[in-house]
Amino acid sequence: MDKVRSVVVIDDDEDTRTMFAEMLRSEGFDVREAVDGLDGLEKISQMAPDVVMTGIIMPRMDGFALVEGLKRNVVTAQIPILFMSHMGREEDRLRALELGVTDFIVTSMTTPRECIGRINALFTHSQYLIIPNPYELDAQRLAQELSLNRDFLCSEGGEKLAIRLTVKDADRRLFEAEIICV
Repeated sequence: MDKVRSVVVIDDDEDTRTMFAEMLRSEGFDVREAVDGLDGLEKISQMAPDVVMTGIIMPRMDGFALVEGLKRNVVTAQIPILFMSHMGREEDRLRALELGVTDFIVTSMTTPRECIGRINALFTHSQYLIIPNPYELDAQRLAQELSLNRDFLCSEGGEKLAIRLTVKDADRRLFEAEIICV
């Protein structure tokens, strides 16, 4: 028998939260709902879910602060996080990726069915973080072509740039790659 996957859905918009929670329940997920980041942290610490779905703008604790808290805790740092954005602002997407959010959806452009597919994909696609050596092989050429710092450092804070590889098809050795700060 397969393990029942668990999800904490966090959003202060009750309609959005309920819609996604009910869709996930209909697909067999064990779902807990939370109204903001603080409530979400409590539910996550009680449940240790397989996935966290969270909105961004919420009272008491927003989605960014929630992710920062989860990433600082060794118990919750590896839980995949899916951000739900009502506005779909590019600066929110970029910040989310820098914080290590696994996926980012714009609720008005993503059907609940597509969202379920993306959550299921989290369980089938392995991810790897690779820190490139800036002085090996084609690293300098890559830095130049993508307008990256030649030492592979982030523009803010001096953190290292890393390449996050997500396996899309292991048999064909196909990956999706993104450059993030770690």
